[in-house]
Amino acid sequence: MAEIRQGYLDDYTQITNGNIGIGTSVSNEKLEIIGGTTSQELNVTGISTFAHVSGFIKKHTDYAENVNITAGDSGTLSGEIVVGAGLTMTVGTAATASQGSVDSLKVSQMFQPPSGGTNQRPPAKPGAIFYNFDFKTIEFFDGNSWRQVDNTTQSGRGLVIGGYTPSPAVVYKDVQTFNISTKGNSTYFGDTAMTSAYETAGFGSRTRAFNATDGSYTQQIDYYTLATQSNGIDFGNLTGTYGYGSAFSSQTRGVISAGFHHPSPSSDVNVIDYVEMATTGNALDFGDHTNVGNTRAGLSDGVRGVWAGNGGSPSPSTEVQLNIISSKGNSVTYGDLSHLGGSKGASNSTRGIINNIKGTEAYQLDSGGNSIPFGDLTTAAYQSNVCASQTRVVIAGGHTPTYLTSISFVTIATLGGAEDFGDLSRPTSSGAACSDCHGGLGGF
Repeated sequence: MAEIRQGYLDDYTQITNGNIGIGTSVSNEKLEIIGGTTSQELNVTGISTFAHVSGFIKKHTDYAENVNITAGDSGTLSGEIVVGAGLTMTVGTAATASQGSVDSLKVSQMFQPPSGGTNQRPPAKPGAIFYNFDFKTIEFFDGNSWRQVDNTTQSGRGLVIGGYTPSPAVVYKDVQTFNISTKGNSTYFGDTAMTSAYETAGFGSRTRAFNATDGSYTQQIDYYTLATQSNGIDFGNLTGTYGYGSAFSSQTRGVISAGFHHPSPSSDVNVIDYVEMATTGNALDFGDHTNVGNTRAGLSDGVRGVWAGNGGSPSPSTEVQLNIISSKGNSVTYGDLSHLGGSKGASNSTRGIINNIKGTEAYQLDSGGNSIPFGDLTTAAYQSNVCASQTRVVIAGGHTPTYLTSISFVTIATLGGAEDFGDLSRPTSSGAACSDCHGGLGGF
């Protein structure tokens, strides 16, 4: 075999049928190197293209120029690819890019992010993405928690379910609806399945609305199809006979605070139930509150569920409690409200608004702590019906003790007083309220 030796400064050219071979007498490529080779530095100026690359096993490869990797032999870059600042990397058809960080990445045909169930989410940095098989949606990590990317159109529908007025005593079975994004009066949606739809709690997903606990303490849970006008359908039963309940939900799970137990023993309780909303069936035990009580404001960002305040007798409370919706367990203390007693509330994905006779308070769901004053109500009332979108909280009805038809709203992102929204078709208090666009559903 011919051998060519050259000095450090010598020019070197070996041409065999236009090819160059090192370690071989017959080269089949433009440049063919036989045997294991280590290059301390390979620097190609300008824009270069590798028609195919094979045999690379080094885990860290740095490029100082633009690189175009196209289809070729099955080489694997199993570690990290670092692309210089201001440069781009194009990955051709049938190439797979694993985890990494690049300023600009163009992938032909399809990019598949990491995926798995809720409990398989990996440790992540802000901006990481993940496909959740449980929720069937892309999620991103915001530095504190995983957030769902909303892939379902939401109508902005709010419901007020049932309610009560005492003079004359009327228990309402009708359901009223309005669009949260616009202002106006409510219209008829349907009727409840339960007979005594008051002292009730509302929650829901994008497709279903629910109310649970009732004034006759029957254990019944109703559900409604949000996309169309419909009557309530019996979903199943709570674990006990409860009224004056509260609730929050994610897109998949509804969590119900039992409130007051009747008939024997007649007392406030610390029970928390839950249901899987896409199915039908009886509620299961979720855990316990840190105290007994009723009429708590239920708030949710889809990961955290927050119970704010407590109207229990003889010991009303300002305590705010926390549960993680995806895992069962007892609540833990999370902060305090400014005002004592029972409240109603709703939230977007970051902030909850709590409504009581004293006015409105704002609560930051991801950090906990104490609430801050938010603003004044158009009319301060007890037992209003409250629901939310990502931008607004709507407060409907209630009593002062006069029973009201008025609907007002606040803009969640700004502190300030409530504004007039419209009117209910009849005065009511102690009903349930929910929407298809609240903070527990993602909404990004």
